[in-house]
Amino acid sequence: MSQDAAFAARLVNDRYMLVARIGQGGAGSVYLADDLRLPGRQCAVKEIVLPTRIGSAAAETIRAAFHAEAVLLARLDHPALPRVSDHFVDNERSVLVMDFVAGQDLAALLDEARSRDRMLDVRQVLSWSETLCDILSYLHRQRPPVIHRDIKPSNIKLTPDGQIKLVDFGLAATGGEPADGITVTVQGGGSRPYQPLEQYGEGGDADPRADLYALSATLYHLLTGRAPSSARDRFLDPNALRDIADIRPDVPATTVGAIAQGMALHPDKRPASAEDLRRRLISPAVPDTGVRAGQNGNGGANSTVQDVPITLSWTQAIRANGALVGAVMILLLFALAVTFRP
Repeated sequence: MSQDAAFAARLVNDRYMLVARIGQGGAGSVYLADDLRLPGRQCAVKEIVLPTRIGSAAAETIRAAFHAEAVLLARLDHPALPRVSDHFVDNERSVLVMDFVAGQDLAALLDEARSRDRMLDVRQVLSWSETLCDILSYLHRQRPPVIHRDIKPSNIKLTPDGQIKLVDFGLAATGGEPADGITVTVQGGGSRPYQPLEQYGEGGDADPRADLYALSATLYHLLTGRAPSSARDRFLDPNALRDIADIRPDVPATTVGAIAQGMALHPDKRPASAEDLRRRLISPAVPDTGVRAGQNGNGGANSTVQDVPITLSWTQAIRANGALVGAVMILLLFALAVTFRP
């Protein structure tokens, strides 16, 4: 992680010493910071620029919404989410302080695999998908529901101990304090390859099914090694998106179908919930391709990607290997017949 040459360390709110810029977007920047009140603790500080061409009343409304949403996010407690620990306004910038998550994001992991002419292991990606669906189920169950709105490989971290974390929860103002039945949105409009049609445009509308589209598009990228065609391109050309099976025949048909449904252009055609998507994604049998992201040339493996087996029940195993089971039964009957022949 190299420090931006144009960046100068500075103190924010008399507590956080910004030491490096680690991300930047249209709405603001993310910094690695030292917490001076808790020596040894590092955190991620995201500064979001407040609108300047608005009146004082409108600005105060936005700040109130920012405060209410930050309080809600600070209550989130999930092992795969960074914890929000502080928020404030500093020089017309809304500031959000979160746990700093060390590790490599999945976009970098994809680049690494591509540079070695490899693809990520199917079983590993499906293991990550279970964790990500669990995160979304947790977020969408909140009252009001929390929608990430920018799920993509670069916003998913793989920690040094092999855990998945969904990061980058920058706040977007909703124009008022949230209440029951009102959806709190975090982040901005999203990134085009992973963004559903309903998020297009300024302040695009979205409900939890928007996150299901983004997650499905992310899984498409992780499994195929290429970003999917945007929803706009697919709307204009129904054949724009190449089928996963054409690129990666070893991906189970159940998984291929679940991702296709999750990426349906119309929200009503997508799975009803993250848990529904999870059930559809996990196939009874996922082949071990022997392909690992991060393997070195002599067959060894980095600790970056772990091999996660999927446990099958007896009934699932029998269904998945019906032809083999049938052949074994025929041979067994033949052996019994020969053994007990008078």
